[in-house]
Amino acid sequence: MIKIFYHSNGQAEVSESLSILKKITREDALWLDLFNPTGEEKRAVEVFLNTTLQSRAQAEEIESSSRYSETIDSIFANTNFLIPSSENYTMESVSFVLTGHTMTSIRQVPLRSFTDIQRRILFNSGLYPTGFHVLVGILENRIDLDADMIELMSKEIGQYSRRVSLGEDVNEEFLLDINQLQENTMLVRENIVDKQRMISGILRSDKTPDVINGKLGILLKDISSLINHTDFSFERLEYLQNTVLGLIELDQNKIMKVFTLVSLLLMPPTLIASFYGMNVKLPLVGGNWDMAIILSGMILIVLVVFLIFRKKKML
Repeated sequence: MIKIFYHSNGQAEVSESLSILKKITREDALWLDLFNPTGEEKRAVEVFLNTTLQSRAQAEEIESSSRYSETIDSIFANTNFLIPSSENYTMESVSFVLTGHTMTSIRQVPLRSFTDIQRRILFNSGLYPTGFHVLVGILENRIDLDADMIELMSKEIGQYSRRVSLGEDVNEEFLLDINQLQENTMLVRENIVDKQRMISGILRSDKTPDVINGKLGILLKDISSLINHTDFSFERLEYLQNTVLGLIELDQNKIMKVFTLVSLLLMPPTLIASFYGMNVKLPLVGGNWDMAIILSGMILIVLVVFLIFRKKKML
């Protein structure tokens, strides 16, 4: 699917037909949005722009040369867009090609940032005179969404912290939830840093209009603050994880302490029982009150041991 945004009589128009590429010039074209494109659509755009579009495999490569590159008349930039779900986050690669004042985007999934900017272009095209302005609008929208995700994760971390402070039961599931939050935080940070690299590359390019440089600089400052926030969130999660592990270890120590004390209390009676279980002649054997005397002695010894431990504050 393709959406072609172009200028016509001072207004922004949109078409989903490839035939419009034969009626407009490259100067008229504002944004070519390729959503899960067919081979025919990619070839038509390549002919129109006189350039070669990157494949999905190239867009997903992590090398710096693959994430950002330039030719004589074009800028190629790839970045990831984070998609949240109920359990975890996934990252989808998006390619941007800036040729003159025309921007081309290639993506495989629907993205809210793109939909919002498309509505804004049709509502007020004056805000987006070039493809660079469209790209900045998408990045601004996306960074705002990333900030919202970081804020939600921060609130979730606070909820887990309060649960620990209130003494709620912490178990394996609780630790797994914290681990998932750590994974999501790392994904968000990786996603933001990837945009930082792309924006830095565009900012250094001599093809970027001066009017865009100031906006890109503001985006870099916003990204820097978000990175600091994710670092702080990750530190909070590590501290929370260590606290939970410490509480679990304390509970285990209490259980081991109980078992140890029970074993110590039963050692003297067990020793006496083992003596009287031997096939030898021992005192207090043969009388009517032997069993009662021996049991009373065992109980007395247990009480004495218990009082000794209590006095030494080991109980």
